[in-house]
Amino acid sequence: MSTDFRPDFSKGLVPAIAQDVATGEVLMLAYMNEEAWQRTLATGEAHYWSRSRSELWHKGGTSGHVQKVHSIRLDCDSDTILLRIEQVGGAACHTGRRSCFYREWRNGAVSECSPVMFDPRAVYGR
Repeated sequence: MSTDFRPDFSKGLVPAIAQDVATGEVLMLAYMNEEAWQRTLATGEAHYWSRSRSELWHKGGTSGHVQKVHSIRLDCDSDTILLRIEQVGGAACHTGRRSCFYREWRNGAVSECSPVMFDPRAVYGR
């Protein structure tokens, strides 16, 4: 077994799950490339690769809702990253909600299950 602690970027982007360190709540899934990985390690705050904008993204760089990394885990194949984070400001989702997983399917109906923490139009202008 390899003792190297680094994701396998040989196939491109690697999924990164952000989990609240205090509650265990899964807040979001994003992707990292090598640069995002290195920036995360260097700063202690989560950085990702934005697939929609094709650019490096410092989580909270615009909104102030940064993710302070408490620990990092890799899965058994080193192709998925788990960031155990403190979500500063309470919102992980660009929609202003606590979690990106804010819709729940139950008994054939969908309901919202994650609180709105801020108005995205006021923060992002859209």
